Amino acid sequence: MVTIQETELKERGLEAVRYARELGRPILLSEVYKMDYLNPLTFYHVGKANFLGERFFWKDPKDEIFLVGLGISRQIQSDQASDRFFHVEKEWKTFLEDCIIFNSYSKIGTGPIIFGGFSFDPYKEKTELWSKYPDSLFYVPKYMLTVIDDETYLTTNIICTEHDDEYLFEKINEERNKLLISGSVQSKSAQVIEKIEKGADSWKKSVDSVANELKQSEGPLKKVVLARELRLTFNKPLTPEKVIGSLFEQQHESYLFAFESNGDCFLGATPERLVKKQGDEIFSTCLAGSISRGSTPEEDKYLGDVLLHDQKNLREHQYVVDMIKNALEESCDKVILPDKPTLMKIRDIQHLYTPVIGKSRRDTSLLRLVEKLHPTPALGGLPKQEAVEKIRQVEELDRGFYAGPLGWLDYRGNGEFAVAIRSGLLQGKEASLFAGCGVVADSEAESEYLETGLKFRPMLRALGGE
Repeated sequence: MVTIQETELKERGLEAVRYARELGRPILLSEVYKMDYLNPLTFYHVGKANFLGERFFWKDPKDEIFLVGLGISRQIQSDQASDRFFHVEKEWKTFLEDCIIFNSYSKIGTGPIIFGGFSFDPYKEKTELWSKYPDSLFYVPKYMLTVIDDETYLTTNIICTEHDDEYLFEKINEERNKLLISGSVQSKSAQVIEKIEKGADSWKKSVDSVANELKQSEGPLKKVVLARELRLTFNKPLTPEKVIGSLFEQQHESYLFAFESNGDCFLGATPERLVKKQGDEIFSTCLAGSISRGSTPEEDKYLGDVLLHDQKNLREHQYVVDMIKNALEESCDKVILPDKPTLMKIRDIQHLYTPVIGKSRRDTSLLRLVEKLHPTPALGGLPKQEAVEKIRQVEELDRGFYAGPLGWLDYRGNGEFAVAIRSGLLQGKEASLFAGCGVVADSEAESEYLETGLKFRPMLRALGGE
């Protein structure tokens, strides 16, 4: 483990204090150290004592990058419905002005970042369920562990004011060193004592109603994604680190995320990337159309072949491909994608999958790309505006951050956002799980209901409810 020098932190900190005094306002001091490997799950767990409710966890499907944040140096939040992506980006850029960054490494995801996300639909009436999460919410973490390309980095972000002195940096150094310890997550799983499918019958009626409307209509609306909620009660409070640990074992090939706010925790294991930006390279994913896994290799292959030739699913998938391709062409000089989808197989389900790669134009903003792509037809429908309006009209569920874009953006403009599906909201001894499916003209309510049941499985298993 590298030794983090207290004297170095003090010198840099006092320099930042002098600068804050000159400017007459607080500024950010950020420093990055390379260190020996520290388990990200352990770091997240160790932060519970002092930073419960102020943590986040992120892992991509290939373990190329882990991000774990503890504490909040700065929070960017808004319930402003219009121009919310622009608002976050503007506040982030303003915050970075005049900051002092000590980062001699070229790795993405080190130094100052914001982590967070946006609600699915800011115009949907908000309920008590999501009261702890504004429609736009991002954190600049106080301490952040980055594991990337098998190398480990620790970022410390300190807000310095003209009134600060050496005591602040002594305290930071002491607090930081306490986090750099080894250990393991050990706690007994909570047990489900009640399971309630919220509005299952009315949800099925909505599916039939929308399908009939699509069948009879000559309007532009082709597909509407409808979601439902499963509410669970446990015998004791749930612990996010325990659930993330279970997802790490059971859904390792997915994006894993946890995002805490005021005592609640939104977490999940999603297979779906929305968009990634690394330099001028853009990556997105078309994921739509699904079927269960088989109990034998032969059955699994058979089911996969059925999905690859199912016209309803292929049509839904093509909606997503066309939309993402068109959206990226507005910001990229080149967009590359295969002619046909392949299969993405995860533990409980297999999807039609088409990767997309683009070369972005100069000064292309990641948050601008997120705005263009959200929601894809896989989570909203097609056309986008008409589908979201129909969801707002007929869906009883307050989606909150479910199916919204969640991820991170660093100070160099790199970052990645996933679509927050296969997810749940932990609230003390209770949890809400969410799942949806695409409704088209030939959809049948019972079939779609069974599909959502399949999509509940990853989170149910991780919570010990199945």
